[in-house]
Amino acid sequence: MVSRKFSALAHNHGETPTSDDPHDGGSSEPAEAYATEADRSEGIVAEAADKAAEQSTEAQPFGRPGRPLNRRSPFYVGMAGAFGVATTYAILTVIASARDALVLIGLAMFIAIGLDPAVSWLVRKGLSRPLAVTVIMGLTLGVAVGFLAAAIPPLVTQTSAFIAHAPQYFQTLLDHNSMLGRLNDRFHLTKRLAEMGTGGGSFSLVNGILGAGMLALSALTSTFVVLVLTLYFLADLPRVKNTLYRLVPHSRRPRVILLGEDICARVGGYVLGNLLTSLIAGFGTFVWLVAFHVPYPLLLALFVAIMDLIPVVGSTVAGIAVSLVALTVSWTVALATVCFYIAYRLAEDYFIVPRVMGRTVEVPAIVTVVSALVGGALLGVIGALVAIPVAAAMRIILREVAFPRLDRS
Repeated sequence: MVSRKFSALAHNHGETPTSDDPHDGGSSEPAEAYATEADRSEGIVAEAADKAAEQSTEAQPFGRPGRPLNRRSPFYVGMAGAFGVATTYAILTVIASARDALVLIGLAMFIAIGLDPAVSWLVRKGLSRPLAVTVIMGLTLGVAVGFLAAAIPPLVTQTSAFIAHAPQYFQTLLDHNSMLGRLNDRFHLTKRLAEMGTGGGSFSLVNGILGAGMLALSALTSTFVVLVLTLYFLADLPRVKNTLYRLVPHSRRPRVILLGEDICARVGGYVLGNLLTSLIAGFGTFVWLVAFHVPYPLLLALFVAIMDLIPVVGSTVAGIAVSLVALTVSWTVALATVCFYIAYRLAEDYFIVPRVMGRTVEVPAIVTVVSALVGGALLGVIGALVAIPVAAAMRIILREVAFPRLDRS
């Protein structure tokens, strides 16, 4: 097909245009020079078209690639340097402009890699990949819907109870002999609440509610975007990985595939293990709070499960928050709750996590702490979530690539 097109092109260029005008008795010298130059140009193109038709084959319809440019040429060096600077500047500008979108894309890819081991397991059991992806995403959405279905009715009930008891809490604030009253005397809580309601302070209650509503809408939109991207990434993850592997030179491709698959396996083990440990933390919190009659047990259990996803500091912050709520019951219950979370943190670090994740991540404790802090400082909660798998991937690359080269140098 391509060779026939080139043959037709060469044939068309070989034709000599004729004039049908009877009054055209001759041509001037400029016209003859123009015609000669046009014929010469057409001849050059026709010759190239003939060569193109000869080189075009079924295996290589566009011919063999030509010789590469001389990389030692001053022009090539200068253009390459200028193009490199311009490309780097353009990439940095795009990253800075699309930072939020890139964070969502990276989070979706991270979740897809984390769920891929479950999908691969179903594929090995005989399911097609689209069906396996549908099952895993259905289970994930089912768990989320189950959480919401279990949480919304008690949340509505407990919120109504809080509103009903709000006057009692306000009277407790005015009681100088109660703990809340002493806190009110020291920090002037009632005055600040009044300023929030009237907008007289630096923070207005109306503005706070509007801001919270916008934040909730943004969070829902981001969650929907991440969910859709995760579905697409999970469905096409083998194709995505194959495309990335094709960008690596052929001589290094096998080793890059081995390293990439090992990193993906570690990320998947970390994500699934982290989800399981968070469920254990939430269930243990719910049982403890119900046993000691601490208010809002389901809400606090969900809060602990979500916060436990954040490494290093998540469970600690959640334990402090739950212990403060336990103060509304008694000092004894609050102290017991603190002891419970200290014991749980030790059990999670030395028993639950090693049993659930095994040797999946293999990151030293100091690297875990530093990576979580740096990730949180750079990207907030999302950075803290992905920090440990990223640190594990960097550790693999250093151990398998960088250190051997440095040892041989």
